[in-house]
Amino acid sequence: MLSNEVEALVAGEACEALLLTPKARVIATVTVWRRADDDFLLLTEPELGKRLTVELTRFRFAAKATIEQEEHISVLVIGEAASVGTIPNKDYGLPAYEAIDGNVPAQAEPIGEDELELLRIRAATPRMGAEIDDRVLPAEAGLEDRAISFTKGCYPGQEPVARLHYRGHANRRLRVLDVAGDVMPGAELTYEGKSVGRLTSAVQGHALAYVRTEVPEDAVLEIGDARARLRH
Repeated sequence: MLSNEVEALVAGEACEALLLTPKARVIATVTVWRRADDDFLLLTEPELGKRLTVELTRFRFAAKATIEQEEHISVLVIGEAASVGTIPNKDYGLPAYEAIDGNVPAQAEPIGEDELELLRIRAATPRMGAEIDDRVLPAEAGLEDRAISFTKGCYPGQEPVARLHYRGHANRRLRVLDVAGDVMPGAELTYEGKSVGRLTSAVQGHALAYVRTEVPEDAVLEIGDARARLRH
C-alpha cells in the first residue's frame, strides 16, 4: 500500500513513505518504524491517523494483519540520537529524531515555534495542509527521493508516479524563497506580469512556494507589494 520499500527494514529501522490515491494524490505522509519483525508503527499527523487506519483496513484482503490506531506523545529532538527507541527525522535540515513516549535528554531545551518553522522552510520540507493537499503530486513537493521507491512492487498511484518520473517532468516545484516584505500563505507569485506560482508557508523573511520550472533562477518575483528570489 505504501510508496516506499518497508519490507527491507530491519527491526529498529525507519523510512518515510506515502499513502496515495490511484491518481497519485497524497492521502497521508508517514514514517514507518519497524519495531519488530511483525510489528510496524506508522507515524503521521494527528488529524490523519483515523483516515490512515481506515484506508489500510479497507484494502486488507488476504494479508493476516491487524491494523490498529495508537496514540503516542512524540517529542522532536534536534541532535544525534543517543539511545534506542528513537526515530530519525529529516524534516529540518539538521540531525534530529523523534522520541516516542519519553527518551528525551535531560539537558534538552525547548525551541521556539517560529525557529522550528524556519528550519523546516529552509530544508524545503513540505507539510500536510500547507504544501501538500489534493492538488499536489509527490514530484512537485520534492518527495520522490525521500519517500518513494522505484524498484518495489505495485502500490496505489505507482503508475502516474513512475510515468512522470521516467517520461515527463513536473511543471512546478516546491522552492525556498528569500522574501523582502510581508507575505501570507496562499498569495500568488508573479513574474513579468504572469502568474508563476503560489506561496504556501512563510516566516522571518523565508518562504516555501510552488514555482513554475521555467522561471529563471535569478528572477525577482512579486508577491503583492513584496519581492522574492529563489534560494539556491
